[in-house]
Amino acid sequence: MAMMLTLTVVEPQSSGIGGGAFLLHYDGREVEAYDGRETAPAAANENLFLKPDGQAMAFIEAVVGGRSVGVPGTVRMLALAHQEHGKLPWAQLFAPAIALAQEGFKVSARLNTLLAGEQHLRKDPVAAAYFYDAAGQPWPVGHLLKNPELAQVLRDLAANGPSALYEGALAQAMVDKVQAHPTNPGGLSLADLRAYQPRKRAPLCTDYAANAQRYRLCGFPPPSSGAIAVGQILGILNQTPASTLRLVEGLPGADWLHLYTEAARLAFADRSQYVADPDFVPPPAGSWLSLLAPSYLAERAQLIGSQSMKVAPPGTPGGSRTSYAPMPHQPEYGTSHISIVDAQGNAIAMTTTIEDAFGARQMVKGFLLNNELTDFSFAPADAKGTPIANRVQPGKRPRSSMAPTLVFDKDSGKLLMSAGSPGGALIIHYAAKTLYGTLNWGLNAQQAINLPNFGSTNGPTLLEQKRFPPATLDALKARGHDIREMDMTSGLQAIQKTAGGYFGAADPRREGLVMGD
Repeated sequence: MAMMLTLTVVEPQSSGIGGGAFLLHYDGREVEAYDGRETAPAAANENLFLKPDGQAMAFIEAVVGGRSVGVPGTVRMLALAHQEHGKLPWAQLFAPAIALAQEGFKVSARLNTLLAGEQHLRKDPVAAAYFYDAAGQPWPVGHLLKNPELAQVLRDLAANGPSALYEGALAQAMVDKVQAHPTNPGGLSLADLRAYQPRKRAPLCTDYAANAQRYRLCGFPPPSSGAIAVGQILGILNQTPASTLRLVEGLPGADWLHLYTEAARLAFADRSQYVADPDFVPPPAGSWLSLLAPSYLAERAQLIGSQSMKVAPPGTPGGSRTSYAPMPHQPEYGTSHISIVDAQGNAIAMTTTIEDAFGARQMVKGFLLNNELTDFSFAPADAKGTPIANRVQPGKRPRSSMAPTLVFDKDSGKLLMSAGSPGGALIIHYAAKTLYGTLNWGLNAQQAINLPNFGSTNGPTLLEQKRFPPATLDALKARGHDIREMDMTSGLQAIQKTAGGYFGAADPRREGLVMGD
């Protein structure tokens, strides 16, 4: 809680009290999954992101303003987790964030760069006055940025609990901001805020074998697609020659990348077809684990040949048939990740988000509101009128890619790792890379995180730019891959159990930091 609240102050572009989160918690006995995902307001409907001509809005057109703002869930979710497991008083956990908001923090190079490139934040007068100087320039690196309004909000939350956010003056301020947006208003209401409830869900845990060792991987179930997609990719790879392939001069080689990205296409095809809020959409064959059954993954692996599929079809897990259409591809962004293990062996993996960088570009009382509703499908149905599982519906939680993960030794039950990453849909690949690097290639968590990023969302083969040799690109192209080199700015964090204690790792691509005694 203290970390997340602090990130509200110092990493406002990625997460905060105006957004949502998924928390995996392990207390030495069991894993619990706390769902603080945002929900669609009661006034929302499946045409939320359609223009008058019936065409889907452009992504940024949908994002900026009140239309994209979902009911924030992080604070109520953390209150539930604190009620069940908290050791320190609720109010005490706010002290570091209050101090930073009141006394100021130094603008980092990353925040400065993001503000300089941001086109829409200045349109909100409140955000413009906070993030930019009088000339409209972002505050320079090292500038002491103070946020007394947020400090007061945090004091109110510390004194009065989560109701200070979901009821009263602050709730009214959020509703007014959303509903009164001059060009793109939304439907958030006081009733939506009052009604929000976090969910406790059964974690999604599956077995995984590598190098003659057996592991138990626990991740977050729907409405997150992260654990399913990561589990599918790793499980499909285990049905291919991938396990015989090692790193080539410290990098994944073309043969392995071919198998990985084909497995990824298969996983993302199923993700688009099946995964949505389980309170609205039933799992195929009656269980989300049908998507991870070894026999089904073996069947899917048979589709991988010597040439790229380019676009993979969804499967039929458990022989199921679905009445939903696949969701078309659309952008996903954002998030922060926190991994913690304490002296008593309690562990968390928590991914928290406001979605796009700077969310809906709407600032209220010192914090930014999310644009989480753009994680729904903009199109409610396909060309034939068949509905899409992840379409907008009132009270529904949008599908996510967040993949907080806890890894256990299958035989002893001991915790081996906590890991996760920000990064939109590519979170799935960042998490899978780290797990494969540590469990299959024997790397430590930092070495695995440092590996170049790669993946596919069931389209082109994505490679982190300037990280792979031309020979690798040429070999993939010869197999029919459409290569796109791009920035793939993961923000992986991991803690790994070692013989001598714990080893922490943070992604050099962002500002993560390993801390501990």
